[in-house]
Amino acid sequence: METPEGLLARLAAAGIATRTVQHAAVFTVAESQALRGELPGAHSKNLFLREVKTGQFCLAVLEEARRVSVNALAREAGWGKVSMADAAALRATLGVEPGSVTPFGLVNARPGEVRVALDAALAESEGLAWFHPLANTASTGIRPADLLAFLSSLGHEVKVLRLPD
Repeated sequence: METPEGLLARLAAAGIATRTVQHAAVFTVAESQALRGELPGAHSKNLFLREVKTGQFCLAVLEEARRVSVNALAREAGWGKVSMADAAALRATLGVEPGSVTPFGLVNARPGEVRVALDAALAESEGLAWFHPLANTASTGIRPADLLAFLSSLGHEVKVLRLPD
């Protein structure tokens, strides 16, 4: 499994500019909102899900204020009915702990192992979008286009979703 330092080195080696800020561990969007003065830009909430019938893993990367039912999200993404994946599956697939779910975790997943949906509000945001670099004790800002290019270089297809307000 990749380390936070290894992830940042891979991004740098790919020519992708990022900004990383260390902070106290945060486990929820509410806890992370106290950091907004240090982290200008777009912020996310990330859901690691599993399709009920097929067992297929799915990662939803949503703008932090987005309110949508999980199954409405799944329908919009073209997934079957979903439930939250368990912590053991999260660790084995993305290499992160609960509270640290991040699209950067896809660095540890095989291509096609996880279906990925990115909220258009994040994909089209100006400036940096912030995600944990595999640990919830830091946040890394990256341009959304660079995130998409990095995930593509890892073999992950990302579906950008226009969700209703």
